Amino acid sequence: MERKFNKQPKLHIRTGDTVKVLAGDDKGNTGKVLSVNLEKRRAVVEGINTVTKHVKPTATNPQGGIEKREAAVHISNLMLVDPKSGEATRIGRKQGENGKLVRYSKKTGEVING
Repeated sequence: MERKFNKQPKLHIRTGDTVKVLAGDDKGNTGKVLSVNLEKRRAVVEGINTVTKHVKPTATNPQGGIEKREAAVHISNLMLVDPKSGEATRIGRKQGENGKLVRYSKKTGEVING
C-alpha cells in the first residue's frame, strides 16, 4: 500500500528530536532521531529497535561478519520529549513572531526548536 502525497506531510517528529518509544520491545526508552522517511512514515532512532545484520566480506570490509544497527520504527509509536520538562508530550503548531508555523509543547507551552 503506497501513499502518494501532493505536498510533503507535516509530521510531529523531525531529525534531531529526542523521542520516547510508546510501543514495541523498546517501550519506554528514549533516543535521538537519526533520520525520517516521509513516504513510509518511519524514523530511525539511536539505540532503538536494533537488529543484527549479516554483512558479506567486501573490499572495504574484508572480514564481514554480523553487525548491529538500528531499524526504522513507525512514527505512531514515537512521542516527542519536551526539552524543558523531559516528559513525553503532544505537539501543536502556532504562528511564531515571524509568521511561520512553530512547534510547541502541549504540556508546557514551550516552543520546540528544530
